[in-house]
Amino acid sequence: MSNMNLLQAINNALEIAMSKDDKVVCFGEDVGHFGGVFRATSHLQEKFGKSRCFNTPLTEQGIIGFANGLATQGHKPVAEIQFADYIFPAFDQIVNESAKYRYRSGNQFDVGGLTIRSPYGGGIHGGLYHSQSPEAYFTGTPGLKVVIPRNPYQAKGLLLASIRDNNPVIFFEPKRLYRASTGEVPEGDYEIPLGVAEVVKEGTDITILGWGAQMEVLEKAVALAEKDGISCELIDLRTLLPWDVNTVVDSVKKTGRLLISHEAPRTGGFAGEISATIQERCFLHLESPISRVTGLDTPFPLAHDKEYMPDHLKNYEAIKQSVQF
Repeated sequence: MSNMNLLQAINNALEIAMSKDDKVVCFGEDVGHFGGVFRATSHLQEKFGKSRCFNTPLTEQGIIGFANGLATQGHKPVAEIQFADYIFPAFDQIVNESAKYRYRSGNQFDVGGLTIRSPYGGGIHGGLYHSQSPEAYFTGTPGLKVVIPRNPYQAKGLLLASIRDNNPVIFFEPKRLYRASTGEVPEGDYEIPLGVAEVVKEGTDITILGWGAQMEVLEKAVALAEKDGISCELIDLRTLLPWDVNTVVDSVKKTGRLLISHEAPRTGGFAGEISATIQERCFLHLESPISRVTGLDTPFPLAHDKEYMPDHLKNYEAIKQSVQF
């Protein structure tokens, strides 16, 4: 085991994947000798050469179009979009090409080896163009997988599983935790299965559900609630598409309550899809309305970054309201 931060864990996963499979290549804006804006790909070009780790022009649509082409020819491209906020020029390539390639070719061709990495989320005072959480835009697209880790151990195992999965995967990385989140990570190769949520902490009074950087926030909220005698079951969804319905359903049937929290705006956020599914599956078990604690329905503000974030105090208050309903 080694102590790594989240960036180091991602870099280590890329190094292992590239070492064990010469079909794995990584590229994007400044990812070569520079190591990317956050240094996630540092030293990979030195180790594997410019043919396997290289810079691209400043064109997100071109990056994903190129990645699609490589993947159809048997390569396993790991394409970096420098900030999730800039993934939208590539939206057509992702949802109309990557996601549908296998379907429209009748399984004759696919881009199953494609992984798209991108840092997401707020809390770094990045303003409206460097703070968004766009995961819900992609969860309505059959053919994709959407994965978001919460810490270094999860990041390494989930990224290795994503690169080796036979489906195109969008891998959002919580940039607020890149250097802030540290922990013990195995030095060797391991995978964490996609599509499986993790019950981080068991409880009996309310189910708390989140993913990515929001898990750190929820752990603080749960600690406050438990001082009040509220027993919280905390679940990290990890994979949003496909999401682990059964684990969440089993938990809510036990606790009778559900709170979902994410940084993205409330309207159209993925919490709405989860709420609808749980209401259908757990209606007779619910003791209170399903709660959503989210970002605001506004562009991400620069001066009011802290006020926008669904922090631990907002979640703590929502937990109390749900239990006292």
